[in-house]
Amino acid sequence: MSENKNIVNPSILSGFMELLPEDQIVFNKMKDTIRKTYESYGFIPLDTPVIEKSEVLLAKSGGDTEKQIYRFTKGENDLALRFDLTVPLARFVAQHYGELTFPFRRYHIGKAYRGERPQKGRFREFYQCDIDIVGNGSLSIINDAEIVSVIYSTFKNLGFEDFTIMINNRKLLNGLFRSLGTTNATEVMRTVDKIDKIGPDEVRKELIELGMDENAVEKLLAIIAMKGAPDSIIPELRKMGIDNDEFKTGVDELEKISECISSLGVDPKKFELNLKIARGLDYYTGTVYETFLNDYPQLGSVCSGGRYDELASNYTKQSLPGVGISIGLSRLFYQLREIGLVGKTGHATTTDLLFIPIGDTLNYTLSAAALARSEGINTEVYMNEGKLGKKFTYANNLGIPFVAAVGETEVQEGTLTVKDMRTGEQETVKKESLAEYINAKK
Repeated sequence: MSENKNIVNPSILSGFMELLPEDQIVFNKMKDTIRKTYESYGFIPLDTPVIEKSEVLLAKSGGDTEKQIYRFTKGENDLALRFDLTVPLARFVAQHYGELTFPFRRYHIGKAYRGERPQKGRFREFYQCDIDIVGNGSLSIINDAEIVSVIYSTFKNLGFEDFTIMINNRKLLNGLFRSLGTTNATEVMRTVDKIDKIGPDEVRKELIELGMDENAVEKLLAIIAMKGAPDSIIPELRKMGIDNDEFKTGVDELEKISECISSLGVDPKKFELNLKIARGLDYYTGTVYETFLNDYPQLGSVCSGGRYDELASNYTKQSLPGVGISIGLSRLFYQLREIGLVGKTGHATTTDLLFIPIGDTLNYTLSAAALARSEGINTEVYMNEGKLGKKFTYANNLGIPFVAAVGETEVQEGTLTVKDMRTGEQETVKKESLAEYINAKK
């Protein structure tokens, strides 16, 4: 190599996550678990382009979103990287409206990009795992209950036992705000949504600065402090005598959703009504969700979303109501790894079985490996020269559980000598019985 060659420092930009194989395998398993759960409920896959026309992507955006977006030009094209998976969904449904069957149930697991200041657990490039049910003109409230069932099944399948899905309704909140005389429901809701971050005293101060009467603020804070099982909260809400139709509709919807959630087999201990859940985004119009791991409140909400009236109002005159949720997988994985709940499995490969040919046995080894793969065993053949000990070290370093050393005796007898690297046990197995043996030992 020339001494004058310029060596570039190998590094990546801050705010981007790059994993070593051992962690990537765990990440992929989490992603696959979420995908399989979504598909088990009949959601169908969608993958929109990472790059969209800026005019399409920014049709409704502004403020922080527009500041954070990755935007660039190529020739005469004004382009941007998608900053979430919902806006591309809205464009897709409007564009393909005549080709879709409604309700349209899609899932999308893919990367999104935001040029925000990187910090621990927040990334500029990140995976989102979204589901949405989009109706044509109308969408039954029962779909809102099914979303809770999907959240429940997803986190159970990911291996979590102690979590709570918190549910509220924006109609209830809007009606409540109006009954208390506020004329700026959106700003009040944004303020309420910050109560866990800044505390009730700061929320009280901000609400008064927004022009709310002090008595109204105290009543509001008392109501949003309510949380618990639906059969205890809903009667209390009805007793309050709040004379606002939107509030009453919100209460009715919460009651109906709660009944359906129970019918869907969701553990009643895993969901509750929580009247402080507001969700800051303006487009949520009904049910809203947030999910918390009870033993790790510092992680914040690990899955959130809600009901919206008009998904694609910037792209079509069609009425397309919907409901959906999103799991920020990159952030969730990073945080779980930081607290030691995932990672460090000892496996840096997906290989279950490594073949090591010894002497002139390559053809037999390759045919045995092909047979193992055809029967569903993830199989690798060590092709390089070297001492036998080095080859077993390779298997150990990657965490490969089984190694089959193939010598002349194995070829002559049609067998394989298989070593379980976890226990050190070694056994001779017929080539045709190898897959059965490995599956039994896994």
